Amino acid sequence: MSSRTAGASWLAVALGLTVAAAALSLAVGTRSVPLSTVLDAVLHHADSPDALVVRSLRMPRTAVGLVAGAALGLSGAALQAVTRNPLADPGILGLSQGAAAGVVIAIATGLASGFSGYVWYAFGGAVVAACVVYAIGARGRGGASPVKLALAGTAFSAMVAGATTALLTSSSATLDQFRFWQAGSLSGRDAGIVTQMLPFMAAGALLVLGCAQGLDALVLGDDTARALGHKVHTVRICAALGATLLTAAAVAASGPIAFVGLAVPHLARRMVRGGHRTVLPLSALLGACLLLAADVAGRVVRAPAEVPAGVMTALVGVPVLIVLVRRKGAAT
Repeated sequence: MSSRTAGASWLAVALGLTVAAAALSLAVGTRSVPLSTVLDAVLHHADSPDALVVRSLRMPRTAVGLVAGAALGLSGAALQAVTRNPLADPGILGLSQGAAAGVVIAIATGLASGFSGYVWYAFGGAVVAACVVYAIGARGRGGASPVKLALAGTAFSAMVAGATTALLTSSSATLDQFRFWQAGSLSGRDAGIVTQMLPFMAAGALLVLGCAQGLDALVLGDDTARALGHKVHTVRICAALGATLLTAAAVAASGPIAFVGLAVPHLARRMVRGGHRTVLPLSALLGACLLLAADVAGRVVRAPAEVPAGVMTALVGVPVLIVLVRRKGAAT
C-alpha cells in the first residue's frame, strides 16, 4: 500500500471516529437520548423534550468541541514543526497564559461577563502574547529561532502567570468567576461562540495548511530548507501566525484545554509516514475526536456531576508526555 493510499485510509478512519464521537456527544449525558431521537432532532427538527435538549444544549456544545479540538490538533502539529520540538504544544508561545490574562482583566474590570463576553478578551490576550513572544524571540542574531521562541514563550508564560495569580488572589470574586473558565470545558457554550470564532479558525487553518511543504522542509533544518528553495522566515511566520489564530480562537471558546495539541500530532505521525499534507488534516480530525470523547467521558464518569473536558484531556495527556520524555531520554 502506497503512503498516499495509507494516508487516505487513515483520514477516512479518523473521520469515521470523529462522526461517532459527535453522535455520542449528542446522545450521551446525564439524560441519555436514543440515536433515533438524535436523528429526528437534527434532520427533522422534532419538538419532543429530548429533541429540544439535543438542539438547544448538545448541538452547540458538540460544535464547539469539533472546531476547538480541530484547531488545537492542527496548531499543535504546526508548532512542533516550526519549533522542531516534539514536546511543543499550543501553549509554548504563551497563548494560553495570554488568553487567561485577558479573561482575568475582563472579569476584574467588569468589562465582560459570561463566556460570550470572555471570548474576545481571551482572543485578544492570546494574540498579544504571540506578538510579544515573537518580538522577544526575533531579537539578536539568528532571528526567531526555534530555541529562542520556546525560551521566550516559557519566560513570558511564567511572568504573566505570576501577574495573573497576584490579581486573582487579591479578589475572591474574580477568582470565583475565572476558575470556571480556567478548567477548560465545553459546558454552557452556545452556537454564537462558534460563529464568532469560525472566521479566525478558518484563516488560521488556511495559513497552516498552505505551509505544509515548508513545514516538511523546516523539520529537516533551516539550512536544508533554504537549499530546497523555501523562505524559512516566511514559512515560520505564516505557520506561527496560523497556529496563533487557531489556538487563540480555541482557547477563547473552550478555555485552556491541555495536551490535545501535544498528544494528537504524535498519534497522527505514528498513523501515517507521509508529510504534513496528511499529518495536518489528520491531526485536526483526531483533535476534534479526542476533545469530544473527553467531554463525553467527563459527563458519565461522575454522573450526574460533570468533570470538565480539560481535566479529562490532562488525564490522557500526562501519560503520553511521560512516554515521550522517556523515549527522548533513551534516544540521547
